[in-house]
Amino acid sequence: MKLLRYGNAGHERPGILDSNGKVRELGSVVSDINGKTLSDESLKKIASLDINSLPLVTEPVRFGACVNNVGKFICIGLNYADHAAESGVAVPAEPVVFMKATSAITGPNDNIIKPRNSTKLDWEVELGIVIGKHASYVELDEAMDYIAGYCVINDVSERNFQLERPGGQWDKGKGCDSFGPIGPYLVTKDEVADPLNLNLWLKVNGKTFQNGSTDQMVFGPQFLVHYLSQFMSLQPGDVISTGTPPGVGLGQKPLIYLNEGDVVELGIEGMGVQKQVVVNAK
Repeated sequence: MKLLRYGNAGHERPGILDSNGKVRELGSVVSDINGKTLSDESLKKIASLDINSLPLVTEPVRFGACVNNVGKFICIGLNYADHAAESGVAVPAEPVVFMKATSAITGPNDNIIKPRNSTKLDWEVELGIVIGKHASYVELDEAMDYIAGYCVINDVSERNFQLERPGGQWDKGKGCDSFGPIGPYLVTKDEVADPLNLNLWLKVNGKTFQNGSTDQMVFGPQFLVHYLSQFMSLQPGDVISTGTPPGVGLGQKPLIYLNEGDVVELGIEGMGVQKQVVVNAK
């Protein structure tokens, strides 16, 4: 299933994509796409519906973030060996973990807001994991049971804030408003035969910069859920962004960063496409 949220910002309604790629209303079945909706029982209920008989959404659709009320937005750094190489650092022995502010979350086609004093605004296409049930000290061989589905994420980053400002805190360059476009769809795991065999790509102004595969991940989704649950409980609706392949602006020679008016397009095989325009903060 491809679950989604549509409507004006702050007033999104739950929906689902039908077999013809059309958006159908889901509000008569669930109140929102959030942690409660992602329980095994709730997903089975949705799966049992005749999706094509649900009311069709006919008005122009704005997609919101595909999951609401995200409690934790956890990110994994340097999780592709070739991206670590372009960043000039060694492949980590354990996952590099940092957090994005949940206030960074936006719809997949909303504007990227370039912060005041930003000089090195960058892009990162990433596979997102959405947690479906409470996870604490999860065994590796059971970790997939805790994943509800997957989605596209643009881990927008400000490299000056992240790497060059005093204090050495990645979070400063990762959590600005609009730095977490999520969606358009939450694709339930039954539709993803192998999350470690997906093409993911990103273009800026029509030029392809990232074109990789999740088969290059150092730590896959199953391991990440297991690993993170040793340090913190994961809750339904939590999102894990799993790292990016090479081709980010920081890795270009000469360096390339985003500016007002630039258009970013990105997607993951079977999970939809995002498109954002860069605007300056007011």
